[in-house]
Amino acid sequence: MTAELLNEPELEFGGGFRHVDIRFGIMSYGPFDVTSEMAPKRIRIGIVGTEKTVERFLSWLEQCKSGLVAKTGNKPNLFPRFPGLGEDVGLRTTIVTGKELIRTIHRKSIAEVLKIKDHNEAVTEAVDLFFRDLDYVTQSKNVTPDVLVCAPPIELFQYFEKPEEDDEDAESEEDAASEGRLDFHDLLKAKSLSLPMPIQFVRPSTYDPSAREIRKKGTMRQLQDPATRAWNFYTALYYKAGGTPWRLLRDPSDYASFFVGISFYRSLDQSSLSTSVAQVFNERGQGVILRGGPAEYVKEDRQPHLLREDAYRLLKKALEAYRDEHETLPARVVVHKSSIFTETEHDGLQKAIDEVHVSRRDFVTLSHSFTRFFRVGAYPPLRGTFINLDDERSLLYTKASVEFFRLYPGMYVPKTLLIRSQGTDQTSKQLATEILALTKLNWNNTQFDSFFPITLKAARQVGDILRHLSGEPPELTRYAYYM
Repeated sequence: MTAELLNEPELEFGGGFRHVDIRFGIMSYGPFDVTSEMAPKRIRIGIVGTEKTVERFLSWLEQCKSGLVAKTGNKPNLFPRFPGLGEDVGLRTTIVTGKELIRTIHRKSIAEVLKIKDHNEAVTEAVDLFFRDLDYVTQSKNVTPDVLVCAPPIELFQYFEKPEEDDEDAESEEDAASEGRLDFHDLLKAKSLSLPMPIQFVRPSTYDPSAREIRKKGTMRQLQDPATRAWNFYTALYYKAGGTPWRLLRDPSDYASFFVGISFYRSLDQSSLSTSVAQVFNERGQGVILRGGPAEYVKEDRQPHLLREDAYRLLKKALEAYRDEHETLPARVVVHKSSIFTETEHDGLQKAIDEVHVSRRDFVTLSHSFTRFFRVGAYPPLRGTFINLDDERSLLYTKASVEFFRLYPGMYVPKTLLIRSQGTDQTSKQLATEILALTKLNWNNTQFDSFFPITLKAARQVGDILRHLSGEPPELTRYAYYM
């Protein structure tokens, strides 16, 4: 067993400048595509909410234009200020809307939903309420929004709160949702896949300082500081509008790599197990979503797996999507999966790769590990701590003490990510370095220390939404529609 510390991956921002931190990089250099004619310099948003939520959200938009101060304390790198909105600051973009792009839902309609005692019936009714107005906004004859903002009232979030609210990176292969229980956010996202632009949810606690969310178990929902909330909201909005806030660094000598994340999800009635696939085409994180075939559990390890032909068809379709996007094929295919690769899966994936004559391939299983390590002193291990166990298995701390923050920003003892190399051309260290970088392509979190790489995180988000979808999803949907 050997251990070493991997360097924190740098990201590329405007002008080709680099920084390890997303927020400081954007403040200093602007988004990666700042000089591109296609960058969203002016983002038009449609808004659907109640009279109260729309009014307070619009007020917050005005406040954010001039910037928000940093959280007071001794953690300036973890809680920087939000620089504001404008042509020469931050994301170098402005947010605009208008009466023709705003629809309000009457409070009486919300009250009627809250009277419904059956959870699934109430969720369905609430989704129909918001979807009708979201769809109406897209039909505006004068102006078309780039992104739709959905601003439900706090009463709906509290009424539909999940029994247990897990950490965003603590997903397990088993579905967190109770059997047959609809999720308001996921069902509305699923239904909105038919709309011509993505939607962005915003909770009242993001923009309204008076909003206090009391969970069903009696505790107060913990909030990020105002500047961090603004960073996360506007960065996600920029990405959904078609922008590239940052990208991974790529050495010109590196092989052009194609990343595929494979995860699994159960249908709402628990009767079937399916595959969700998220593809990251390149270092910009440009990706599309595919729905894989049915999966089944194998008795030997009680994990979900694909049949040989389903694995073949899945990767063949993914490679075709890559070729359509880039008009060429990658030099290397990387498959991240949430369960071990069986021999039949391995054969199916190999067949798809061999048919297009790609010589380099890496099959990697990623999962939580119960193994912990301790550092001399009072602090947890550093993010980037890499422990090589043998030729097949290694451990990586992706969420731990961050040198740039000068602290560990988590609440619990950090977990290790178990990396299993199952047919790889890269070394364990090279794979770990790549995975560490891919954790920084989470467009919903500008703190940059996600536990899972975007390949698996996106695939699991996709599964949460696809399980709420009746019928086949649109082909090659952008990831922006699912996040």
